[in-house]
Amino acid sequence: MMDIEAIKQLKHAYFRCVDTANFEELATIFHPDVTVRFKGGTYEWNLDGREAYLESLKTSFTQEAVGHHNGHHPEIQVLSETEATGIWYLTDNMWVLNFEFFTTGTALYWDRYLKVDGRWTIRETAYERLYELPSRLEERPGFSSHYLAHHGTPLPKPS
Repeated sequence: MMDIEAIKQLKHAYFRCVDTANFEELATIFHPDVTVRFKGGTYEWNLDGREAYLESLKTSFTQEAVGHHNGHHPEIQVLSETEATGIWYLTDNMWVLNFEFFTTGTALYWDRYLKVDGRWTIRETAYERLYELPSRLEERPGFSSHYLAHHGTPLPKPS
């Protein structure tokens, strides 16, 4: 049960770090050789390695983004002292303000975890959308709080 709880904490930290652009902590969550396979209605990400995944997240979670990702209903199977798998249900909203874009949806994550030096890491992560509803923003939302405006990846200044 302790391993299952540790894996839950790891995945919850993943969602928190993504939405707050905490790339330093995210780097500790992924195995160096992590593989990423995300399939949405309008995109597909196929990435190999922690650095490639972090760079792609940095380009998505900018000062012009607002993210809300919740992972819940985990189904975790501990396979050995150092290996486990998990299925998670994702519910998310994502605003990309500079592109006047909003998407909401759900997905199922399939993860593989590897314990390295006594600590669980995400070795493989994949999701497929159950539904994705993208839409164009008619006007910029009036957020009274926008964390990534101060903590997200800065965008280049227009010339």
